[in-house]
Amino acid sequence: MAQSTIWWLIAGGLVAVELLTSTFYLLMLAMGMAAAACAAMSGANATVQILLAAVVGGGAVITWHMHQVKRHVEPPAQANVNVNLDIGEVVHIDNWNADGTADVHYRGARWTAIHRTGVIPGLGAHKVAELVGNRLLVDKA
Repeated sequence: MAQSTIWWLIAGGLVAVELLTSTFYLLMLAMGMAAAACAAMSGANATVQILLAAVVGGGAVITWHMHQVKRHVEPPAQANVNVNLDIGEVVHIDNWNADGTADVHYRGARWTAIHRTGVIPGLGAHKVAELVGNRLLVDKA
């Protein structure tokens, strides 16, 4: 069996395992195996093939990992404006209760608003920062 065929089989196996596990990193390694297969088809010796597989596959894995680290991490669903359209809306607070809650009228209903721990509650306009259960966590606007 030709060396290029072995490299292609390894690359295909990595792609198959990637489809079963949904890890994008195995596709990067399969790219390295495909590069080694191309080198084998062009007549390169085994050392060059192995080095090429390691450099291309490993380099792709490192590049993808660095891309993932730099990618913006989205906030949790309760604080994500793309999930919850109430985030960023303004409510008006007239009175805070002794337990640190306030009753506000928002979207035609009565809601309970709470403030962040350690923040002295104030009156007036507040922005919804996140939903905690069925309560609005608000920050001073």
